[in-house]
Amino acid sequence: MDDLPDSAVGRIEEISNEVEMSPVSGAKRVSVVQASTIFYDTPATLDKAERFIAEASSLGAQLVVFPEAFIGGYPRGAAFGAVIGSRSAKGREDYRKYHASAIDVPGPEVDRLAAMAGRFKVHLVMGVIERSGGTLYCSILYFDSQGGYMGKHRKLMPTASERLIWGFGDGSTLPVYETPVGRVGGLICWENRMPLLRTAMYAKGVEVYCAPTADARGSWQASMLHIAMEGGCFVLSANQFCRRKDYPSVPEYTFGGFGDQEPSPDTVVCAGGSVIMSPTGNVIAGPNYEGEALLVADIDLGEVVKAKFDFDVVGHYSRPDVLSLVVRDQPYNSVTFASGGI
Repeated sequence: MDDLPDSAVGRIEEISNEVEMSPVSGAKRVSVVQASTIFYDTPATLDKAERFIAEASSLGAQLVVFPEAFIGGYPRGAAFGAVIGSRSAKGREDYRKYHASAIDVPGPEVDRLAAMAGRFKVHLVMGVIERSGGTLYCSILYFDSQGGYMGKHRKLMPTASERLIWGFGDGSTLPVYETPVGRVGGLICWENRMPLLRTAMYAKGVEVYCAPTADARGSWQASMLHIAMEGGCFVLSANQFCRRKDYPSVPEYTFGGFGDQEPSPDTVVCAGGSVIMSPTGNVIAGPNYEGEALLVADIDLGEVVKAKFDFDVVGHYSRPDVLSLVVRDQPYNSVTFASGGI
């Protein structure tokens, strides 16, 4: 705990006083990390992730969920000099550095994350910036508690200026995994506002719905509440808490989104709001807007079944004779070689 930020230590102590050190019989202990990336320094960010995973494990967590783009960084306030019809030289260089901070999947950073999950015996859901050739994707990586990499979800629809920086995923990476903690899956940030995409996750039987995000507004809590009740699932939303000083200083990194005024180093540029909700819409941890934090809660999967008694969106409350959804879950490649070679 000594290596964690003071703000996180205070929050961990508060949580550990609220939750018994051993989960209630039959319950699963889950945790959400609210912390900032060390921007442009992926090795240091991995070190930071390991400290939080170790602390979550020491509190008995069986699942640890990190924010969107935790490894590689969320490019808050930046479009890397991109405007319609033009790119700046500095913007291209900024993108090169951001690309260098991203990770290959598979790759050495994935191996290290898998080793962390295995060492601390936790299932791990990690937000990363994934590098594939010259293109970057905002992705979630899944790891089991034995140190195995299970797979990924690539964000289908980047929002606003994200589209200038990240590529688009496809329907081939919409996994839901059967784990001892429950059926775990997730969507990223405003993907969670896409009704048909949520419906696909419900149809796969998600019980522990992970929602890494970059949205700290109060309206996000309403979305998480709606998903918990709509899907009859536990919702674990992880966001970064960061200040301007958590990003490189001017002129290396120019921070937009605050009008013409560059924010001061202590300005909060993402206030967190990480939260854990029950299938009936009760908040069981968070939301936290105070600083870096580790949220911990015990969940009972029996609550999922109880919630479905009220409303099962792809079961007794569906009307397939009137409404139906087709999910194209095959991968799409820009180039296909008829010989099968490269």
